[in-house]
Amino acid sequence: MAVPEPQRELLEQILANLKTDERLLGVAIAGSYLTGEMDEYSDLDLIIVVDDVHYQEVLQERQLLASKLGKLLAAFTGEHVGEPRLLICLYDEPLVHVDLKFLLLEHFQTDRIENPIVLWERGNLLSLAVCENPRNYPPLNRQWIEDRFWVWVHYGATKLGRGELFEVIDFLCFLRGQVLAPLAKVQAGLLPRGVRNLEKEIPSLVSNFRETIPAKHDAQEIARSLQYTISFYCQLRAELKTPELIIRSQAEAASKKYLQAVIDKFK
Repeated sequence: MAVPEPQRELLEQILANLKTDERLLGVAIAGSYLTGEMDEYSDLDLIIVVDDVHYQEVLQERQLLASKLGKLLAAFTGEHVGEPRLLICLYDEPLVHVDLKFLLLEHFQTDRIENPIVLWERGNLLSLAVCENPRNYPPLNRQWIEDRFWVWVHYGATKLGRGELFEVIDFLCFLRGQVLAPLAKVQAGLLPRGVRNLEKEIPSLVSNFRETIPAKHDAQEIARSLQYTISFYCQLRAELKTPELIIRSQAEAASKKYLQAVIDKFK
């Protein structure tokens, strides 16, 4: 796939520099490059595979290594997303976000949810790893969602009752990204990748998703959005027709009743 500007210019520069580092085994690209969705706003998601002997050394020198790849403005590691091997970078001239993930070859073989494209390698170590260990995007676990959803609803209702409205607004965002959007995308035959490209992928449901967004910082308006989120979830759950799904009907009834009691106090 062709890489758009300004990412192409920076990618070529990064690869030219990485190829000179004898501690590295190769570089692969993932993310939107794999799905053909790259545009001028896309990040570069790069995987740098490091020789076992030099791995700890390279990890300690990540910031220095990244600074040699281009005009680095800022960089930080990815503990906040559960990935300490990741270095998140912002380069200038051109201004591009680049994720650099440093892996051992054995982890490149196993710690994946997709099959990256190898951009450069010594021998064919990375290509063999992808070929021999293909990975598909993990399927959505609908039971996992159902088991948690009504506990989450109760949590949201307690925040609403306490008047912590910003908490509930954030909570609604969480439910859109972790529950509603993945379910809607699976129903449409798409990968359950949260709200990413939601407007393009399932435009027929955009109006439904808009109803989960409160129009203002107001308890009754936020409560309405939460109630709509619940009904939207139940609609998607029914339309997906998962025979083996165990519906937590008692938790559903109790959480809905509790939420209604909280809402009644506003009247």
